[in-house]
Amino acid sequence: MGYDLAMKQVLVAILAITSIRRHLVVGGDVVQPSKSLKQVPAMYVFGDSTLDLSNNNYLAGAHVLRANLPLYGVDYPGSKPTGRFSNGYNVADFIAKKLGLKESPPAYLLLAPGTTPLVVSALAEGVSYASAGAGILDSTVMYFDSTKAKMQAKVGSAAVRILLSRSFFLISVGSNDLFVFAAAPTNPIALYSSLISGYSTTITSLYNMGARKFGIINVGPLGRVPTVRALSSTGACNDGLNLLAAGFDDALKSLLASLAARLPGLVYSLTDFYSHTQVTFANPQASGFVNIDSVCCGSGRLGADSDCLPNSTLCGDHDQFVFWDRVHPSQRAGELSAAAYYNGPPKFTSPINFKQLARKI
Repeated sequence: MGYDLAMKQVLVAILAITSIRRHLVVGGDVVQPSKSLKQVPAMYVFGDSTLDLSNNNYLAGAHVLRANLPLYGVDYPGSKPTGRFSNGYNVADFIAKKLGLKESPPAYLLLAPGTTPLVVSALAEGVSYASAGAGILDSTVMYFDSTKAKMQAKVGSAAVRILLSRSFFLISVGSNDLFVFAAAPTNPIALYSSLISGYSTTITSLYNMGARKFGIINVGPLGRVPTVRALSSTGACNDGLNLLAAGFDDALKSLLASLAARLPGLVYSLTDFYSHTQVTFANPQASGFVNIDSVCCGSGRLGADSDCLPNSTLCGDHDQFVFWDRVHPSQRAGELSAAAYYNGPPKFTSPINFKQLARKI
């Protein structure tokens, strides 16, 4: 089946249930179509809290990480918490905007209770499977497999195969695994081997389901995170944790080159979040930041003694802080990262940037 015919089938399916989509509510807002030209049919998101936009709101348990209370979302339209660990949008939102979407596609667990909303979103804009606290071995690929089956039931396997091959698969994961290891370190070589094996399994599984375009964000310098720096009597960075992250990033770079060489049609863009953060910290004023060590929303030393809560101390200008809470970047930091990944200096992406990846056929 040709691409044009397959896309017609997808379009017919979407139009047939468009009246339902008009009433699809995400975080209280009606989802509106993007005014920008879509560069990819859809975006599917996998990862941790840096990409999560509400999946954890639908998980049971008192100890589940959630961002469903003020002051999260204070700069999001409507000034309300959405489940994003940010004062507004996160990096996934800004990447989606660059690709012509309104924002990051809706959370899987928001859509999953009803087949029609899930299928409509999966076909028209994508789905986010990102979940705060997730690690590399906490795969959510099984949920994507279930989504794909429902898509196929609606428009057929050929149309879905072409749709997925043109879509953007965004992945950012690994930080939580390294934080856990650093709390009780053993053999880093064994750690890298286990994590890279798990990463390989995830990408290969998605590839076997039809994914071809992968946008991968590597792990940043974790030793610079406020919750880590607050453990130092001087507030210094943890060089050991930074080296651990850098070692993982090197292994990830090698893995992706290897996968691209043996999986026909797989293309990827690996972003260097680590390097981008280091450059930002070396000259924060160039990016409009005045604070790179404390958090905008928190309490205690460096603001990192507690999570961002309704009664937390809030900074004045949110855009002048790199960190929103004790772990996560501010909306402004996420926006600048997305711009660098999409079409920024070549040193921040390899072998191509996100814009070039989106245009690959």
